[in-house]
Amino acid sequence: MTETQLTDFAITAPSELDASGSKVATSKFADLSLFWRTFFLLALLLLGSILAWLQTLRSLEFEPRAIQTAQLLASQVNLSRAALVHADGIARISLLKTMRDEEGLRIVPREKNDRLIPFTTDALNRDVSQELYKRLGSKTVVASRVNDQPGLWIGFDIDGDDYWMVTDEARFSPAGGKTWLIWLVVAAALSLAGAALIARLINRPLKDLSFAASRVREGDFGASRLDETGHTSEIREVNIGFNRMAQKLSKLEQDRAVMLAGISHDLRTPLARLRLETELSVSDLDARAHMAADISQLDAIIDKFLDYARPDKVKLTPVLLGDVVEACVYSLQNQADVQINVQMDPDMLVLADEVELGRIISNLLENARRYGKSSDTGVARIDIAAVSRDKAVLIKIRDHGIGVAQEQLSNLTKPFYRGEAARTAANGAGLGLAIVEKTVQRMGGDFTLTNATSGGLSAGIRLQRATRI
Repeated sequence: MTETQLTDFAITAPSELDASGSKVATSKFADLSLFWRTFFLLALLLLGSILAWLQTLRSLEFEPRAIQTAQLLASQVNLSRAALVHADGIARISLLKTMRDEEGLRIVPREKNDRLIPFTTDALNRDVSQELYKRLGSKTVVASRVNDQPGLWIGFDIDGDDYWMVTDEARFSPAGGKTWLIWLVVAAALSLAGAALIARLINRPLKDLSFAASRVREGDFGASRLDETGHTSEIREVNIGFNRMAQKLSKLEQDRAVMLAGISHDLRTPLARLRLETELSVSDLDARAHMAADISQLDAIIDKFLDYARPDKVKLTPVLLGDVVEACVYSLQNQADVQINVQMDPDMLVLADEVELGRIISNLLENARRYGKSSDTGVARIDIAAVSRDKAVLIKIRDHGIGVAQEQLSNLTKPFYRGEAARTAANGAGLGLAIVEKTVQRMGGDFTLTNATSGGLSAGIRLQRATRI
């Protein structure tokens, strides 16, 4: 097939069109399911709350704790300096030993070549250092490591001599750094898990309702019953109302089937008698032929109504598309006003109901034969083609007539709609294309009508591809 022919196979998914048939631009967020929307919004709210809580804790706890820690350290330095200044040599040695053993404080000489790392590993330590500079003087040195020895090192002087007061950093550092980070990660993980659980609990009834609605749409009323003992009154009321609606729809469907069977029987019986009486009582051959044609038309209209009202459930099986097309073409191939060209793989398989698929193709061929004739030759040239794409089979049936006005394309599949006179010369119920669309949808496919680029109306059918019979 040529590139132009392949382009004609483009079938737009119904979900991408709005009510007027125009494409709808959707954002990535709009494509998310309700579960993920709820989860992301809850997660955003919880994470924002955690950050606000952390900032509040920082303002109310970290800064006062830094001032308190600096005051305690400054007091220890001042007390140690005063005790050492006023103690004699023997008492000083005893005092240093007592401070080391009882309080965990060591006083060691400070050398000029000491290697040190400033006590500024995080914001809290920087605040403590700044507060110590204010209380002990700008010459104060605060380090977290001196000569590769860890600890809290505070440099001060006694009578002009420099000393270090060394204590365990953990005694004065509140929980911070990695500890706060670990707790923050744990809190965030628990919040996200809670958000996922809440989103699931909120969306589970909606998911059940969506599944039940899809079963009702498919005509399976028995599998659409929802739980009427839910824990929340709102969900319980919705489920009860949906179940009652499904019951009424099931009753209406049953009544419709009985009514249609009665209409078919009650109308066809007098039509059969009319045909018989016409054949026996009317002597004028021409009048008799016209009356028989009218009766046949009434019978065909009844068939159209029954086809359109047929239940939505069908059994799909692998079908050889070529065999169905060949059977449909056979009844038209000897007619002088039709030329049919078929291009497809004879072994192509589709997942469909063979009888329904035959009705679809026959209906489209008859529509093209009636309305797609050339104004010059009076012959309807019909092209039938099919290609496989991924998991689908795309079928195109087009004529080479005058086509249809663009604004009328979307109306052709509406029940009882009649287009312009050029395409409605024949008598009918106006249900042909509506039946085709409904039948294709029953088989899980898509149906579109477009004007072909080179003229004429093109009908596109997308069906599921079958792998084997």
